Amino acid sequence: MSREVKPESVALCPLGTAAAPEQKLLCIFGTGDFGRTLGQRLLQSGYRVVYGSRRPGSCGPLPQEVQVMSHAAAAQPASLVFLCIHREHYDFLETLAPQLKGKVLVDVSNNLKKNQYPEANAEYLQRLIPGAHVVKAFNTLSAWTLQNGPADANRQVYLCGNSAEAKQVVTEVATKLGFTVLEKGSLTAARELEDFPLRLFPEWRLPLQLATSLTAFFFFYLVIRDVIYTYVEQGKDNSFRIVVSLANKVFPIVSLIMLSLCYLPGIIAAFLQLYRGTKYKRFPDWLDRWMLCRKQLGLLALGFASLHVLYTLLIPIRYYVRFRLAAHTISQIKENKTSEFDTTMAWRTDSYYSVGILGFGLYLLLGITSLPSVSNALSWREFSFIQSKLGYLTLFTCTFHTYLYGWDRFLSPSSYKWYIPSAYMLSLVVPSVVLVLKLLILLPCVDRSLTRIRRGWERTDPRDDSKKLLLT
Repeated sequence: MSREVKPESVALCPLGTAAAPEQKLLCIFGTGDFGRTLGQRLLQSGYRVVYGSRRPGSCGPLPQEVQVMSHAAAAQPASLVFLCIHREHYDFLETLAPQLKGKVLVDVSNNLKKNQYPEANAEYLQRLIPGAHVVKAFNTLSAWTLQNGPADANRQVYLCGNSAEAKQVVTEVATKLGFTVLEKGSLTAARELEDFPLRLFPEWRLPLQLATSLTAFFFFYLVIRDVIYTYVEQGKDNSFRIVVSLANKVFPIVSLIMLSLCYLPGIIAAFLQLYRGTKYKRFPDWLDRWMLCRKQLGLLALGFASLHVLYTLLIPIRYYVRFRLAAHTISQIKENKTSEFDTTMAWRTDSYYSVGILGFGLYLLLGITSLPSVSNALSWREFSFIQSKLGYLTLFTCTFHTYLYGWDRFLSPSSYKWYIPSAYMLSLVVPSVVLVLKLLILLPCVDRSLTRIRRGWERTDPRDDSKKLLLT
């Protein structure tokens, strides 16, 4: 049976003053997964914890060091109360207004959907208990994050509130738990914080839509060329090629185009700055959104490249390939023929595979350095070198790999089935344009002008005009 804490045994301290170690008692309303895990972390960080519950005698498993009481008894000795309960259960708090007056209430609640209520949960709580200091915080964390500790992207605790002293109290607690606090202002920002956990891959939406569209387009394009054309013109059923052969053509095509789209917005931005003669004008919204999702574009491109590698390793054990190889060997034996070794073909295939392996290795290096745990260990110059210099080298290598695959096929009329080019030819358009434009930017005269602009020089700078007038 848990020992009850008497309210008069703990001295209350005014908000914003330093508390003695024996006064660091925090209260948690709610004994669910989040409340239980939060209490465990607070205990590990040196705090004493007391729980408030509707049924103090029949709660789930809680840490042994804590006490469980009624809500009123638990809130009385604590100056900070975590509300780990849903908004629909807030009504009983109105009866606790005298016990909660002057205390810091940390609202960690979230909703099931956006705009579920006309006002934010934290604003409703502040209106329900006007004498308390409500702070919205910890709602962007999960119970799993609290249990395992802050790591990588889960280090941040967002908070907002109307009282600076109350926010400082919560900041100290979050910092002691090992989190980085990011203040979002007054309680009017609570709606934004409550909508944050409801976002479903917002930065991935555009890259995923683009990847899906490219995959669908090239898949149906290849079905028309490799399946429907063969059936109509030659009467052969090649539909079995859809599963592996067509997939292994779609994946590298989409990967190469998406990799080039990672670097195309930077080139467009550079030419815009050269055209405007300044870096202080905002880019168009569509370009801003494009540049913000470059990391996601690159990671999806790496995923498609990895699928291409796996499918390529699968090709030698396919039934179709083994059947064709055996049939060719038997035909050579029956006709008593021996194929001569083609040195040109050997150079072509070895170069094609070698450049492909090198490109995939650079691909992996770019993907690894984009991980927060790795990028945080790199200086800005190191990160910029890998993502920019090696990034363009990766794009060049993968583009060259595709050119080696095509070799001289673009000269053959059989490559233009129904007068449409091969899919790999279409995949070379965007990366080739990106590489050519990058070479133009690297020209000394262009590079010098762009460097001056990015260091603050403006073509219409009044100071330059005044100097010109003095010289004349």
